[in-house]
Amino acid sequence: MEIRVLQYFLAVAREQSISAAAASLHLSQPTLSTQLKALEEELGKQLLVRGSKGSRRVTLTEEGMLLRDRAEEILSLVRRTEREIAQSDDPVAGEVYIAAGETEGFRLAARAARRLRERCPAVRVHVASGNADFVLEQLERGLIDFGLIYGGFDRARYEALELPASDRFGVLMRQDSDLAEKGAVTPADLRGRPLILSRQEERDGWPILSWLGVDIESVDAAATYTLIYNASLLVEEGVGYAVCFDKLYNTAGTGLCFRPLDPPLEARASVVWKKYPGLSRAAGRFLEELKKEIG
Repeated sequence: MEIRVLQYFLAVAREQSISAAAASLHLSQPTLSTQLKALEEELGKQLLVRGSKGSRRVTLTEEGMLLRDRAEEILSLVRRTEREIAQSDDPVAGEVYIAAGETEGFRLAARAARRLRERCPAVRVHVASGNADFVLEQLERGLIDFGLIYGGFDRARYEALELPASDRFGVLMRQDSDLAEKGAVTPADLRGRPLILSRQEERDGWPILSWLGVDIESVDAAATYTLIYNASLLVEEGVGYAVCFDKLYNTAGTGLCFRPLDPPLEARASVVWKKYPGLSRAAGRFLEELKKEIG
């Protein structure tokens, strides 16, 4: 497959019309149709469903949707590589891509990014948020340089830098809850109450359940979440009690409050990156600054 043809295909997927895509690409419609037909023959799969006579609309087949997603990733990597090569003569320039779960530990990465920008203003830092599955998927696809995750990972494939500070679990709840009067929440306090659980915990075997001393079948798991803001809305509406890390949600003026767990339950994050291929110059400098922040 040629990069040029993938760009043609994405234009058709975006416009949902061969004629409209041809106009945007400054090609004739027959030329574009020929290129698309050749792509389908090369792959041995139908990618587009042409509309009935009189209709210019096209839709993607299942294989077409897969190719669209992969083509977007491929072209993103191509553009990133072109930028890095074009900037290779600069002292340090380029892009650093990071994906991370929600954690106060990301502050260390933020400080490293600030220090890097002070020393190398031509570097830009891009951050995406998600749970560990999202982060590792982005790493595997080569779409990011670094991932910040909790839990296990394949140490044969990834290098890692463990962050020094631990994140403490607690419960985000409404201020009118009887538990809000307590300084900390015990397992007995939470048993039998509806819980809103992080999808991250599911990947790590639900550590909160071990702390509670119960299994998943014995818990009223009212909801799960990926981002704490959405979880906070569930708490506000009375769906349940959100188990989350401290310092992620500012409760001031919200009608919510946070109470830590007792006995304490903590987790430690790691910054991971693929062993091969090597890091770009910009990513390498970011790693240097991060190591300085950790000390």
